[in-house]
Amino acid sequence: MLMSPSRRTTLRSAEQWAVSRTRAISPEAGDAILYAVGAIFAQVTIVSSNEALYRQWAELAIGPFILGALAAAVLAVVARRRTRAAVPGPAPADRTFRQAWSGRIAIALCVFIGATAIPLGLEILWRSDGDPGSHAQPEVTDIERAGQALAKGKDPYHEVTNRHLKVVYHQRGLSTVDTFNPYLPFMDAFGIPSERHHDVGLTDARIFFSLVTLLVTGTALWLVAADGRRKMRALQVLAILPTAALPLATGGDDMPVVAFLLLAMVLAQRRQPIAAGVVLGIVSAMKFTAWPLAGLALFAAYNRRGARRPDLMFLGMLVVAGPVVVSFALRGPWAFFDNVVLFPLGLSGVNSPAASPLPGHLLVSAFPFLHRALPLTVGLLGGALLLWYLYRRPPQSASQVCRVGGVVMSVITLLAPATRIGYLLYPINFFVWSYLFADAEGQQRLLPAGGSSGQSRQLIGAPS
Repeated sequence: MLMSPSRRTTLRSAEQWAVSRTRAISPEAGDAILYAVGAIFAQVTIVSSNEALYRQWAELAIGPFILGALAAAVLAVVARRRTRAAVPGPAPADRTFRQAWSGRIAIALCVFIGATAIPLGLEILWRSDGDPGSHAQPEVTDIERAGQALAKGKDPYHEVTNRHLKVVYHQRGLSTVDTFNPYLPFMDAFGIPSERHHDVGLTDARIFFSLVTLLVTGTALWLVAADGRRKMRALQVLAILPTAALPLATGGDDMPVVAFLLLAMVLAQRRQPIAAGVVLGIVSAMKFTAWPLAGLALFAAYNRRGARRPDLMFLGMLVVAGPVVVSFALRGPWAFFDNVVLFPLGLSGVNSPAASPLPGHLLVSAFPFLHRALPLTVGLLGGALLLWYLYRRPPQSASQVCRVGGVVMSVITLLAPATRIGYLLYPINFFVWSYLFADAEGQQRLLPAGGSSGQSRQLIGAPS
């Protein structure tokens, strides 16, 4: 059914009004809103979560979020008054901006320490003082066990079930679920340090998840061609807000995946297809959740002259991910397929413990006969719709790729039968990155074709 011209005009006007109202919010007020949302999320987690580990994080993080929201609100009021009272001219305006920016950075650092770093440190300390399996999500111990196997030259993928989906492998002291390894080899590498020392407090995989996430994110935000306001939003989502603070403190395996994806999209925006492909190869050999955006990133593969080169990006991906994934798959094809494909999808002989109040899991819980039909239907129908959309309106930039990737990951997360609500951090980050890249790409379209001028190089973030 086609939409009438008057209705399209009404929707366009409403969208423009919403955008204008959003832009009217100052950066300081935006910080206050986001930290307040973080505090609300922490409070909801305290009263409703069935995970004791999540509640523990929320009890530690709610105070820093509240204080951050109050401090940012005060800063917003002060900055507004100073702007109004400032004598017209560039010098007073610049001084007011620098003061507000310094205040924002200070508040963000304090919230990061209180909501992310301290809970992470305490959980690791409590885990090392007590049961090594407590104060950490199962993925931490799974990756550490896989890393220990890698350090000893062993295959980290066991044939837990046979081709008839009957359990044929048991490991002493572990449940059947814990004997699966649903991660790709580069993710298991985060667990290798746990083999070298007996002090779990110094070799906890979350330490390396966090360090790599911060290092890669910092590199990406340093390279990206975007203003400070957009960079701050991306940093908050990737390191400070509950989208990062909760997973880093309790599990954290998805965070380096997201950080590497951001770096890859930044390199794509800078029109470095080979470098972007190499980074995508690294992250594609970590976890399958990286594959949807990695595939879509080929649409944003351009060289410095503005010519599309998806072949170069794909080559970079293949050179890194191909040998890693294929070598382990060939060592035990069924074991690899059962561990990293069937088990995460809930199609193995043992159901994944992943659960959430999301539609896919609720449907399968209410109608068990959909357990296999739902992922197959969503995959076929969703794949067909995606291919039709990509044929009709292929994305042309990193911003557009991230927007499409956000939609794709939202559908996968919402409708997968075995998933966690924490996987929503993927589409949230992708939508924020679309905002991060949009401004510079809008300026690029105003430049002459070819992108050879110094101005073009500067806008795409390349050295001039």
